[in-house]
Amino acid sequence: MPIKPLPAVSGDGAQSVWMYQKQPDIYPRAVKGWFAGWRWALVWLTQLLFYGLPWVNWGQRQAVLFDLEAQRFYILGLVLYPQDLIFLAALLVISALALFFFTAVAGRLWCGYACPQTVYTEIFMWVERKIEGDRIARMRLDQAPWGLNKAVRKGSKQLAWLAIGLFTGFSFVGYFTPIRELALAVPSFDVSAWNTFWIFFYGTATYGNAGYLREQMCKYMCPYARFQSALIDKDSLVITYDTARGEPRGSRSRKASPAAQGLGDCVNCTLCVQVCPTGIDIRDGLQNECIGCAACIDVCNDVMHRVGYPQGLIRYATENGVAKGWTRLQMFKRALRPRVLIYGAVLLAASVAFATSVALRSPFTFDVVRDRGTLARVVDDGAVENVYRIQVMNRTEATQTYRLTATGIEGLELSASQVSAAPASAVSLVARLRLPHRDAQALSGTATPVVFELVRVAANPLAVQREKSTFIVPR
Repeated sequence: MPIKPLPAVSGDGAQSVWMYQKQPDIYPRAVKGWFAGWRWALVWLTQLLFYGLPWVNWGQRQAVLFDLEAQRFYILGLVLYPQDLIFLAALLVISALALFFFTAVAGRLWCGYACPQTVYTEIFMWVERKIEGDRIARMRLDQAPWGLNKAVRKGSKQLAWLAIGLFTGFSFVGYFTPIRELALAVPSFDVSAWNTFWIFFYGTATYGNAGYLREQMCKYMCPYARFQSALIDKDSLVITYDTARGEPRGSRSRKASPAAQGLGDCVNCTLCVQVCPTGIDIRDGLQNECIGCAACIDVCNDVMHRVGYPQGLIRYATENGVAKGWTRLQMFKRALRPRVLIYGAVLLAASVAFATSVALRSPFTFDVVRDRGTLARVVDDGAVENVYRIQVMNRTEATQTYRLTATGIEGLELSASQVSAAPASAVSLVARLRLPHRDAQALSGTATPVVFELVRVAANPLAVQREKSTFIVPR
């Protein structure tokens, strides 16, 4: 039987609540200030890197290119292979540790300044303000009936958003397909099906997330807001409202002091709510929805300056610092507590280990696989021969020559001694180890360890790799 809603019950205070009602639209107001300047600086930095990096060349190739078809990842001077995914795992661990560290120190700094959702939302809102106007103008436009003016403004905004989204998708695909080739293919509609799909997919995702979902992503979809409570304590630097100084809030006459009127410093202008991209009131205390963008700090400081009160009613502080009246220096010192120092030490150790492993990474690798079709055989002169397949991977971007040797048994002879590999490529060769009859008799019926050594010829510094295997002598 279908579920039917019950009618509202009157007389006892109960009422029906529709749990799936539309979320009210948020119209963030433009704000200027110290933190807004930092936020826009991060917008420019991140987007110059994202959009510009695919166009940078490194020698004869794209500086950053993840060539999935050839299974080669080019990052500046590094050439990475699927076997090097351990570096990606290490980088993800370092990123998680950095997130823990900065959250414990100063809350959601990543969310407020550098998260792609925040950055693209800021860009899309800037376009929206330029076309439709600031907060009040946008609210009036949305409430106005459809006409030529509204259609032109709304249509222009949508076209601008789509253009930014598609260019973002194009730039994203440019990290996986050489972007200059892609740029020539797009105007002639000669783009592969997969590239077309990902351009539109990533472009549409950017358009939808930054243009429409906005704060919903931060409030309901991003898991970071949920576990930040486990990372933040009362000594973390977060955006706080000084209740003791600001309450009771209310409008007042400038002719008398707030204390004489029985009021705090908060004039209840609600501008801190109007500039908040997630629509919260920071005066209600720290909330999961706060992304730490500090827009409320900028606008509150401006209001305090205009009414002649000290700035910092809303500020970066710690809960303990506000409650105990600590100075800013005391709060910054307390932020470097044992928990943060441990996070920092682990992060530093992991970063140093990662950098060291990348710096000491061998310029080539090789694998030794026994030929399963011919494990061991006795040749015409009574000597014993074992066959191996050698796979050499050149990790550099220059042709390299390698010399192969084998040790472990007296009198062992190697048929293949030298091999060349093209830049960033792999080469295979068959190596035959032969043991004379007189030496093999003493090892009849045994599997003796041998060591293959591959040396890069005419290289500075010298690079050497060793791999173990066995030499089988049949009975």
